[in-house]
Amino acid sequence: MNTQKLPGSTTLTLSMPTPKIKPPPAPPHARATIADVAREAGVSKATVSRFLNHRDTLLTPDIAARVEVAIAALAYSPSPMAQGLKRGRSRLIGLVVADVTNPFSVAVLRGAEKACQQAGYLLMLFNLGNDSRRESEAIKALTAYQVDGFILNTLGGDAGAAAEAARHGKPVVLVDRRHHDMQADFVSIDNVGAVLLGARHLVEAGYRELLFVSEPIKNVSSRMEREAAFRSFVSDAAPDIAGLHGSTFECTDDDSAGLDKALQSLRQRAEGRLSAVISSNAVVTLRVVAAMARLGWRLGADLGLVGFDETEWSPFIGPGLSSIAQPTDELGRLAAGCLIERLKGLDLPPRQILLSGRLVARGSSVPQASPVNLQT
Repeated sequence: MNTQKLPGSTTLTLSMPTPKIKPPPAPPHARATIADVAREAGVSKATVSRFLNHRDTLLTPDIAARVEVAIAALAYSPSPMAQGLKRGRSRLIGLVVADVTNPFSVAVLRGAEKACQQAGYLLMLFNLGNDSRRESEAIKALTAYQVDGFILNTLGGDAGAAAEAARHGKPVVLVDRRHHDMQADFVSIDNVGAVLLGARHLVEAGYRELLFVSEPIKNVSSRMEREAAFRSFVSDAAPDIAGLHGSTFECTDDDSAGLDKALQSLRQRAEGRLSAVISSNAVVTLRVVAAMARLGWRLGADLGLVGFDETEWSPFIGPGLSSIAQPTDELGRLAAGCLIERLKGLDLPPRQILLSGRLVARGSSVPQASPVNLQT
């Protein structure tokens, strides 16, 4: 403050304005709790709980209105998990998949998620990354989140995982892959029928030297069933079809040279006959297509190909990839439906549901040769 005496005047006081200090921003509001609502409405937490559980008939209209206004003012939203746990249910379902990069797993996930949403459940995903050592870890992790049950698409090689799930007494549904020593509902494609669709199609198209290409087969039930069905088909059909021969190759993602050599050996064994591959899933199909590109071969003409799983990109590779389409959305929906039935109290012996595959024929299985009808 500055004071000056002006001639012929009284004392004049000049006040300098005090600089305004901007207050720090208010911290973000924490999520409102049931205690906050009770305090705002001037009631007890038990009263708010009655209102939230649609028991407002126990409250006077005035108190119910006060609680409703407080909830709106605080933008209060009750936690679904907390509500579920109070009732003994979390409304969570755990889904364990062997490999989330496999289009099959993603498609099954979509189907299961739709069914869960319609029934008021949430789906929690655990990806094994094709590592069977993580199966027990997956069960324990999802159990820690209080899931009500499990949908398992695992490798099926860890007996401890089966014991872990059984120990917690949660219902389990298996998808695509059986689990040793686990008695549970099982939902899958009919692997034998699906292999016959592809193998018969190739033979009728004139292919005679066949190769079944799969990821490592041991202890994975779906791969074992498909490979066994392939060998059985060749054995049964060979006496009636001159020159028919079949073999199996197991490939891994880090052995492209081995796959190249297997395909070259296939062509050599054919000795002029048409040769073709049946691939066990979409991941293997892409590996076979990549190998053919490295070898400079044409799909259909130089090597026939039918692969398990109809994908979005199947029509656009080369002349189009022939495939055995799995009803993946339906598999996921049925698996979730079976589990929800169990959660509602259904008590029946374990069920097995097998769905039919569908052949989608495209240019990869159309050789430059006259078709040969397969005798039945």
